[in-house]
Amino acid sequence: MDQPAAATQSASKLPIPRWEFIALCAALMALNSLAIDIMLPALQQIGASLGVENENHRQYVVTAYILGFGGGQLFFGPVSDRFGRRAPLVAGLIIYVAAAAAAAIAPSFETLLLCRAVQGIGAAATRVIAVSIVRDTFDGRRMAEVMSLIFMVFMAIPVVAPGIGQFIMLFATWHWIFVTMAAGALIVSAWSLLRLPETLHPEYRRPLTVNAIVGGFRIVLTNRIAICYAFASTFIFGAMFGFIASAQQIYVDIFNVGEMFPVIFAGVAGVLAFSNYLNSRLVGRIGMRRLSQSALLLFLVVSLAWLVVSIEMKMPLWLFITFFAGAMLPFGALGANFNALAMEPLGQLAGTASSILGFMQTFLGGILGTLIGQAFNGTVTPLAAGFCSVSVAALLMIFIAERGKMFQPHNPPVSGHVTDVH
Repeated sequence: MDQPAAATQSASKLPIPRWEFIALCAALMALNSLAIDIMLPALQQIGASLGVENENHRQYVVTAYILGFGGGQLFFGPVSDRFGRRAPLVAGLIIYVAAAAAAAIAPSFETLLLCRAVQGIGAAATRVIAVSIVRDTFDGRRMAEVMSLIFMVFMAIPVVAPGIGQFIMLFATWHWIFVTMAAGALIVSAWSLLRLPETLHPEYRRPLTVNAIVGGFRIVLTNRIAICYAFASTFIFGAMFGFIASAQQIYVDIFNVGEMFPVIFAGVAGVLAFSNYLNSRLVGRIGMRRLSQSALLLFLVVSLAWLVVSIEMKMPLWLFITFFAGAMLPFGALGANFNALAMEPLGQLAGTASSILGFMQTFLGGILGTLIGQAFNGTVTPLAAGFCSVSVAALLMIFIAERGKMFQPHNPPVSGHVTDVH
């Protein structure tokens, strides 16, 4: 059962304005998006430079990062519940910077993949702690609204990152893309050290013992609502990872967009950013359940239509973009709300809960995305089939979570906007 939306805000008073709090959390999460999306225009050159013959194997540059990112979260969650949010965050950022710098001088494709996996492990701290500090500070629909705003800012990175990567490639080699990543992480690290407060209540700190960690995992994994919404979120993010893994091949190999790839990619990412903004405006009035469940049904309908059309005809670029943008429009009401619904019952285990949710979304979602990406066969049909399949699986999880009772609000509406927390 959800707690009342107005019942909790962290007793810790943040010494920064709400807009800066949201921007900093978004910047931490954006490091992950930067590490993936800035690479996309360079995958072909990386493969050629390091002797990768199978074109589909170039996707492993993305996959290695995602798998490291997913696995690392299981470590940083319990650690942040014991030592607070700041110290593990700093450790993760140091790992991220060092691994990105090492990737810039990787002598082989295998070494590059190892660096990418380690970079993902370091980035795991940023994702776990960004979600944890939001959960430390907000509850209910307020958390969903703030998460949507964070996702909206964070989605500005996919809009510009491929363009940044393409720009770098005009004047330098792919190695400088990793240098750019390291520099961006250093800037966010300094901002976090100077401005991010400790949000974990002292009474919520948990011992870092095997029994405590296993007990925390058991609480999360046996909460029906939390685990089912976590699985639903995992399936949805699997579709997104599948698109990211195969986006370069779809746009360049199928549709021959060439240097227009970053522009087209940015346009679709802009739809997703708008979707998150729209969710932040509607969730307080409609509620997380009604909004996210309606969005999931729309996502399923669009994906099914996309699949049928892709089977029946060779899809032109404009129609592919129309279907994909149509699927992205409800996506903003899925990610943020499913995250908030999964975290809602687990406030005293925010770090551990965030780590398990993040692991599922990225590690398991990454595996799903890899399966979708590796199914690429020169058409968009495998991607459409992947979107359709995960939406059906997510809908099944929601039925189980809600015991078959859809569109039932649990929280009262939020009056007005989320108040400042400084």
